[in-house]
Amino acid sequence: MKATTISYVALFTALTAIGAAVKIPVPYIPFTLQILAVYLAGALLGPRLGSLSILCYVGIGLIGVPVFAEGGGFGYLFKPTFGYLLGYILGAYVNGWLINRFNLSTIRSIFFANAATLLTVYLFGCIWLYGAMKWISEAPLSLYQTVLYGFLIPAPGDLLLCILCAVIIQQVRPRLSRYINVKELNRPWAKPTL
Repeated sequence: MKATTISYVALFTALTAIGAAVKIPVPYIPFTLQILAVYLAGALLGPRLGSLSILCYVGIGLIGVPVFAEGGGFGYLFKPTFGYLLGYILGAYVNGWLINRFNLSTIRSIFFANAATLLTVYLFGCIWLYGAMKWISEAPLSLYQTVLYGFLIPAPGDLLLCILCAVIIQQVRPRLSRYINVKELNRPWAKPTL
């Protein structure tokens, strides 16, 4: 990877960590601004590098750097919120793929890509929340409680961020295209020749 590509990935890794620091305590799932970085990483860096930046963030947190909303370390795998972090990785890919594949440029179309990203995050998050509460914490939640705490309570705030990011992406992406060639950045790595 080129130094500029590494810099872009590192920038969005850092933005995700900053988003985790801004949190509002809510039962089971704290409300954070991490999803902003997920939307932006996918839209501005494309699917491969966008998801790579979030994967780096998760990796840094798992090795012990306290960048997650509630600290860090390998033990975070067993927290009820870890599924949301996995959802962020795939969510950044989904967002970048939708926006680049269909060349989305209107606020409305970008909003729908962001909403698909959000649903991806919630799907992984709710499945992990349900399993972690049932088998790890041994304080099981019913399916209704899982959907309530894992989706319905945080959804309004995340939908507002979804709209805000659609406006930001629609304004910023065309301007950045002069400096960042998303298709070039997301080209598959060349296969080694023997």
